[in-house]
Amino acid sequence: MKLLQETLRGIEPSNKLAIKNAMNVIDNLSKPIGSLGMLEEISAKMAGIKGELKYEKYKKNIIIMCGDNGVVEEGVSTCPQNITRIVMENFTKGTTGVCVLAKKEHAEITVIDVGVNADFNNKKIINKKIAYGTKNIAKGPAMSRSQAIRAIEIGIETVNELSKYGYDMFGTGEMGVGNTTTSAAILSVLLQIDLESAVGKGSGLTDKQLENKKSVVKKAIEVNLPQKSDVIDVISKVGGFDIAALCGCFLGAAEKKLPIVIDGLISSVAALCAYELNNNVKDYIFPSHISAEPGMAFVMKKMGIEPVLNLKMRLGEGSGCPIAFNLIETALYTINNMASFNEAGINKKFYIDIRKA
Repeated sequence: MKLLQETLRGIEPSNKLAIKNAMNVIDNLSKPIGSLGMLEEISAKMAGIKGELKYEKYKKNIIIMCGDNGVVEEGVSTCPQNITRIVMENFTKGTTGVCVLAKKEHAEITVIDVGVNADFNNKKIINKKIAYGTKNIAKGPAMSRSQAIRAIEIGIETVNELSKYGYDMFGTGEMGVGNTTTSAAILSVLLQIDLESAVGKGSGLTDKQLENKKSVVKKAIEVNLPQKSDVIDVISKVGGFDIAALCGCFLGAAEKKLPIVIDGLISSVAALCAYELNNNVKDYIFPSHISAEPGMAFVMKKMGIEPVLNLKMRLGEGSGCPIAFNLIETALYTINNMASFNEAGINKKFYIDIRKA
């Protein structure tokens, strides 16, 4: 608990003066004002994090938190629970979607067992196991409050450790059969949205299976009565180890003033949990894409942030993060290599601010 408290106290807003100065530079580049759209917004936000507007190649790492969920007993997924273990092993072979995308962007991957219902003999999987999966949220709490705090602190510790090795941009991924169910439950409680909006088809449920999933989420909330005002209570009662640990990653990155990228629904719900613990977290978060899962749009609206892409992806694993890494570095490279109006010999008065047009 001490690490979590210290981290929360240490999270400060990003540098608003640096953002203002960056926008002044951007608005004086030889282009219609605002014409690079979100590339300008990304660059200014990065200036707020780094304290200045500059281009650099970041040392990138996608942290994949893995944990099993007891709620799979309720038939909420088309996949058997052992798929969690199999996919984790494949992460270490570099053969999954996120691995291929990460390799293309020169990003590395860290795979952590925070609560998988299996044992591993694989040095590439970091053992931080709290338990062999959570309990069935349709029957009672997923975990104890102390376990939820421990999972959050594992995320903080992971970012702290990786930053010591020079990693300065992070992505967030997950693996755990049933985790769109736990995500939907947390989302429904924290944002007070109905199940039609919160619950999606996950890995490919039929309409009938989707109705069962909604019923399970409804039952989990009724059985556990999670308190909206207490994020840790919500996580412990209807969440998962993976979500809690990713929440810690967002907190840890913000405390260290490092950019961190959301992938899809599960990591966006983890980001929401971090945001509810300290609103300043959002200054360091970049969403990658809008997930095909319906609930993610509500998280983005609540946090006041906007994904840069809509690729109709729902893979998870952190697969959207390498694409966002590319866009962030591209935005900074573009802004830092364009000529200003003066350098280009162009009178700024001929250009209107298209943001106001």
